[in-house]
Amino acid sequence: MTSERTETSLPSRVVPRRIGLGALLAVIASFVGLDLGIDLVRGTDLAHVSFHLIGLAITVPAAVWVWRSGARELEELRRDLTKSREEAVRWRAEARDAVEGLSIAIDRQFDRWELTPAEREVCLLLLKGLSLREIADIRDTGERTAREQARAIYRKSALAGRAELAAFFLEDLLAPRDG
Repeated sequence: MTSERTETSLPSRVVPRRIGLGALLAVIASFVGLDLGIDLVRGTDLAHVSFHLIGLAITVPAAVWVWRSGARELEELRRDLTKSREEAVRWRAEARDAVEGLSIAIDRQFDRWELTPAEREVCLLLLKGLSLREIADIRDTGERTAREQARAIYRKSALAGRAELAAFFLEDLLAPRDG
């Protein structure tokens, strides 16, 4: 049920806009260079050629700088993503026994509430924070079905909604710190 992504499959919206801007500047520089070449062949005056050279002198370094800074930013995002994944793996390993114990306790509570297998699955997905639309998609059901199953869970558990459901299982995990 988890959606793991490889490091090379970062969502396209994460790719820095600077790389696109760098590419745009490179295209502009290419057109300026092409126009300069055509003008030189035609024997255009020195002032016009100078204008093109100034344009190239500005756009080429700017394109390179923007492209490189975007590439550095993307690499930094990849490093951060790798670090976050490593931390998540480490946390899961450290918390494995506690999570197993919590899972057993949650299953026992589901038994006391007499939840159906479908309601158990929906309840776990609600606890994970998924929306009813996401739950319906994962379970290949309609959103209305997921909503009705959630209502059945709240009715059987005598809880008012998602916040109370989460608090029921998680409230004691956040014990006050001695200070």
